[in-house]
Amino acid sequence: MNILFCGDGNIADGVLISVLSLIKNVREPLNVYILTATVTSGSTRFDALKPQFAEFLEKQVKKEIAESYVRLIDITDLFSADPPTANMATRFTPCCMLRLYADLVPELPDKILYLDNDVICRKDPSEFYGQDMENTELAGSLDYYGSWFFKNSFFERDYLNSGVLLLNLRKIRTTELFKKCRERCRSTEMFMPDQSAINKLTTYKRICPRKFNEQRKLKKDTVFQHFTTSFRFFPWFHTVSVKPWNIDGMHNTLSIYEYDDILCRYLELKEAFLKKETVNL
Repeated sequence: MNILFCGDGNIADGVLISVLSLIKNVREPLNVYILTATVTSGSTRFDALKPQFAEFLEKQVKKEIAESYVRLIDITDLFSADPPTANMATRFTPCCMLRLYADLVPELPDKILYLDNDVICRKDPSEFYGQDMENTELAGSLDYYGSWFFKNSFFERDYLNSGVLLLNLRKIRTTELFKKCRERCRSTEMFMPDQSAINKLTTYKRICPRKFNEQRKLKKDTVFQHFTTSFRFFPWFHTVSVKPWNIDGMHNTLSIYEYDDILCRYLELKEAFLKKETVNL
């Protein structure tokens, strides 16, 4: 199963948790690809994910299935050559848009499952991953909030959340979907830039059941749970944003204990990795 993550060095915690959840639920080799880059936006510098982390992560996936591997690919040059100029200073970091460069990376396979780093796999995702993608650029689930407010058609909810996307890169390279998305991010300022561009420009997409990208509340059939920002109306209107690596928040705010085995393992491995890096210094 081919998996794609994208981002700078700040995604390490989330990627580790997400990969541990995949190891728990996938019974075939995991081929994990991580696109990273060093990006400067104004006075802020985002450093690329370190190769040492990818090497450490690969050891964990190989312990489960020896044929598994992790490939870290630095695309700083690709990003710098065609930056999303109009969206470099949004509330979302520029590195959120790295997935839009996937078509330019020849090492990536034709079919790959993209996951945000705040997604946890809860059940075997083979049903989602195994679907026929012929004549389909990408497949995903509706955005919980955005599908009500952002529509290409008045009568149809079709706005996808981009945190869990099954990509047909062969088709995307043919239709030049991501190239068009990069051009739009370069020229037009948008809210949630890459997600907005993908929804605006995708022609061949498939809308899948909510269980493959649950953004609101854990359910019995949830396969992927995505810890996005949500709204609460009691006892007052407020937003809630808890990420999986915030274990106190998972327990005290969300009352979720479902993933404690994964999170305990995450803490053990994080401590081991930090100790190893300290020794190497």
